[in-house]
Amino acid sequence: MTMKKIINPWSDYPDYNCFGCCMNNPIGLHLQFFEDGDDIVSTWRPNQNYQGWVNTMHGGILSTLIDEVCGWVVTRKLQTSGYTVQLNVKFRKPVPTTEPELTIRARVTKQVMNLAYIHAEITNSTGELCDEGEAIYFLMGEEKAKEMGFTHCDVEE
Repeated sequence: MTMKKIINPWSDYPDYNCFGCCMNNPIGLHLQFFEDGDDIVSTWRPNQNYQGWVNTMHGGILSTLIDEVCGWVVTRKLQTSGYTVQLNVKFRKPVPTTEPELTIRARVTKQVMNLAYIHAEITNSTGELCDEGEAIYFLMGEEKAKEMGFTHCDVEE
């Protein structure tokens, strides 16, 4: 199976300026997402602007990467909009700001009514697990999702 690029359903939405995924946000992370089987995947290159301690990635930015990929699991895999109600991150290994590329990957582990449980991982360029996240997302109903500008999320063919 090959990865397919996810088409951002909000790219033309008025006032869209997400810190994680808006390509036009001047201080954003500019994340793009791909579907790989049951997983949603993104890659990102750290730099000095996102450090906590010297040459070390800030935990809040790493948490944002995890939260963002989990949100895109909801968008693509569950075909709705939602929001984070809980996010737990385990920092397993420090991530240098000089790391060539991180891979962020997430998938649904269970769904109970309008709550989705999502597991995410960040690995470094050599495949080592650096961070793990468990998110719980509240899933909006179809009408509320439409109010938020969501109708569907497709992939490029």
